[in-house]
Amino acid sequence: MQVTRAEEYAIIGLLYLARQPAGRLVMIDEICDAENIPKSFLAKIFQTLAKAGIVRSHRGASGGFALARPPAEINLLQVFTGVQGAFVLQKCVTEDPECVVSHERLRSCVLCAVFNEAQTKVNEVFSRTTLADLLRALPEPVTA
Repeated sequence: MQVTRAEEYAIIGLLYLARQPAGRLVMIDEICDAENIPKSFLAKIFQTLAKAGIVRSHRGASGGFALARPPAEINLLQVFTGVQGAFVLQKCVTEDPECVVSHERLRSCVLCAVFNEAQTKVNEVFSRTTLADLLRALPEPVTA
């Protein structure tokens, strides 16, 4: 399991939006220029996040993106699942498990219990970590 580039860019883009004054709409170009993210990639990511209810988008000359909820109400697990769907460590922790071992051994696989425990812990960390938490952890901008 690895956080994908899309999920990483989603967090970077969302943090950019979270640092904006309330109600300010931000164009994709601005975020991409400031954060050095490919525009077409972030545009697709934000479309997915809009469908997941994490960002809201407005079309037109004065359009752009903004967070759909306050940063304290958006956690990492919501972002990761919004971008990629189910966030799983291993296929055996899904509702439709697939295992590298044969189906006969799936029920008795000792690794499944370990993966389930690890998945629970990862979900706990990601679900309690919000954009607001990440904002607080960011270093203060350097002013000249």
